[in-house]
Amino acid sequence: MLRLDGVTAAYRGLKALHGISLEVPDGAIVAVVGANGAGKSTLLKAIAGQVRAEGRVEFAGQRLDLLPGWRVARQGVVLVPEGRRLFPRLSVADNLRLGAYARRGDKDRFAPLELVYDLFPRLRERLAQRAETLSGGEQQMLAIGRALMTRPRLLMLDEPSQGLMPRLVDDILAAVVRIRDRGVTVLLVEQRLAEALSIADHAYVLQTGRVVLSGPAAEIAANAEVRRAYLGG
Repeated sequence: MLRLDGVTAAYRGLKALHGISLEVPDGAIVAVVGANGAGKSTLLKAIAGQVRAEGRVEFAGQRLDLLPGWRVARQGVVLVPEGRRLFPRLSVADNLRLGAYARRGDKDRFAPLELVYDLFPRLRERLAQRAETLSGGEQQMLAIGRALMTRPRLLMLDEPSQGLMPRLVDDILAAVVRIRDRGVTVLLVEQRLAEALSIADHAYVLQTGRVVLSGPAAEIAANAEVRRAYLGG
């Protein structure tokens, strides 16, 4: 579904990606893992058209690297950014409705709400609350729910576990699996390597803007060098 070939990008004046090539198969969860500063977030922004990239980015056979960010989103490639980027003073309901704005001409544009409520029942209970009053875990649920309102074909998640308690991390990652099971392909960036690899089908390890290891997630998780470098044993 998604293919990158020799992608190079800079962020804030510094070269962050050095010839990245990777593939995301249709219907898979692909994890991109690595330490802080490895280039993971820049990679997602390059795919989403939020930073200028050289090289080739293809989605379902179409070049994304030639498109502005809003047109990338129209192709069904949607990013849930690090930090969530919610509208803090708007209600949960309004944040979700804004997710459907790009589909405002569709009569059934709010149909994905049932999927969102099924994945995250807590959001249904808090529809009238302002986003800024939610807990960190609830805000992450809302950010993912808002993205699902666009009916993405490829959902990109940047550090969805950031700042969450372990129990909530498990809830969010379980929801990611259910999203994949509903037919949405997922590209997941995570620092929590063990948790990410436990739900992923394939994985790429980034180090200083380069892919240093790739393969089935189970093989990456069992790799002794990866375990020493990222799991402490």
